[in-house]
Amino acid sequence: MRERFEDHLSNEIEKYKGLAFPVKCGPLHRLLFASTNIMKLHPNPDDEFTKPEVGPSFRIISEYETQLRYHPEVGFERLIVEKMHPDGYLIINGHHRWAAFYRLGYKRVPIEIVNMAHEDDIIKMIEKATNDRRVTLDLDEVVFCGSDDDPAEAKPGFPFGYFFKERIRLGIPALFHYLSSNGYDIWVYSSKFYSIDYIRNFMKRYHVNVTGIVTGIGKKNNRNEKAQKNIENMMADKYKYTLNVDDDTVLLINNETKDFVEHKINKEKVNWSQGVMNIIEQLKEDA
Repeated sequence: MRERFEDHLSNEIEKYKGLAFPVKCGPLHRLLFASTNIMKLHPNPDDEFTKPEVGPSFRIISEYETQLRYHPEVGFERLIVEKMHPDGYLIINGHHRWAAFYRLGYKRVPIEIVNMAHEDDIIKMIEKATNDRRVTLDLDEVVFCGSDDDPAEAKPGFPFGYFFKERIRLGIPALFHYLSSNGYDIWVYSSKFYSIDYIRNFMKRYHVNVTGIVTGIGKKNNRNEKAQKNIENMMADKYKYTLNVDDDTVLLINNETKDFVEHKINKEKVNWSQGVMNIIEQLKEDA
């Protein structure tokens, strides 16, 4: 069976070489298609899973096979995919589970279709940006609540509260509005595989806009490294200053001189968002 899967993997890579690329998928399609025929799933040629020098781990595949045999609920965990030209879906996350499904003879598998931000998308975001300053925030660690105990904004009203599951940190909408009013482009980053349109529409529910959305940043491959260098150069040309905001500090970086100033957020006297605003006001006075 292992040889059969290896042959299938090799044939898939050769079949779509020079032909395949991800395409954007509409919200209705993403909503309606929560599973697909396993033969509609195609391996990502840029993922380490498909690299001969790295390749799939058959130990991991076997572990998933065991889980699927004795804990069928594992089979409900969805593979993250993108719609692909000329057909089917490109696997973004879940290659080893896909292999286990295939080797066990599954006909259909659960999927979550996303629209990832690729190099062309990020370049367009940079080109549309209107300011020479940007602020960067981590979606997972800063913008979204890390636990149920964290103070949060009210959930969007029905039916949006059903679609948007994450909880927005209390004060994020006010902070984003303040940053936009003070000439900052807002860029958010996540290691998770959110659709860029999902995050953009989520933010609009709180009456704020974001300039740039970059997701899946934990995925490393050769093409991404080259693309990342190009994007870094464009960012350096576009923005004179970068303001990085995290849970405890605000870091202002001069992208020309590489000088930086770091301020601790005082959360004892005021709430988190007001603490960030106070620091930015101080930075304006010191400029």
